[in-house]
Amino acid sequence: MRAQDKPGFTLRRSDAYIGVMIDDLVTKGTNEPYRLLTSRAEYRLILRHDNADLRLTEMGHELGLISDARYAKFQEKKAAIEEEIKRLETTRLKPSQVNDWLASINAAPLKDGVLASDFLRRPEVSYDDLMQFIPREIPLDHYVTEEVEISLKYAGYIEKEKQSIAKLERMEAKKIPDRIDYSAINGLATEARQKLTKIQPQTLAQASRISGVNPADVAILSVYVEQGRIAKVAPGA
Repeated sequence: MRAQDKPGFTLRRSDAYIGVMIDDLVTKGTNEPYRLLTSRAEYRLILRHDNADLRLTEMGHELGLISDARYAKFQEKKAAIEEEIKRLETTRLKPSQVNDWLASINAAPLKDGVLASDFLRRPEVSYDDLMQFIPREIPLDHYVTEEVEISLKYAGYIEKEKQSIAKLERMEAKKIPDRIDYSAINGLATEARQKLTKIQPQTLAQASRISGVNPADVAILSVYVEQGRIAKVAPGA
């Protein structure tokens, strides 16, 4: 991107596991190897292997890494997922349709009609089970149905995680000026001042993830940046 005189490209912690790994390497170093494991990702429900194309293909295409033909196939898959989710969210099932089957698997019967999407959220019901009652004329690809099932079954948890990501993004939007002189900020703890000076975080969110920088330090730094009177160290200092 630099060779093309274009803005830099950064994968955030909420975009990809490599974004988590790079951010941890920058803010925490490599003294403790467990930090490089995917279990360190706080948004594991979003960063799944099955939705990697949904998360990253758009970015790859914009960067010129994804061909138009591959991008067109991705768009078809994305549209199929959205269409099927919409179908399930607008189709109702009657107790008379499903109660015999529920009884056969020792599951609680329906008392009233429910949307197919809500029926699929029952732990004992899979997408393939659901298709017994509302089959499609043309079956969908396995990768499409897998995404539909996961998206609907875990919709509540995924939404909560998206809210957390939105909060993080607001902090990521608060940039920290280059070469800021942390010694000029009154109230910062000594350890926080040393860590911030060493790592030079680019955003408040990144600063908040540095070991030794507590929420009080982040609050002080936020107020200092918003005031706009920034003391900077000289280049090469």
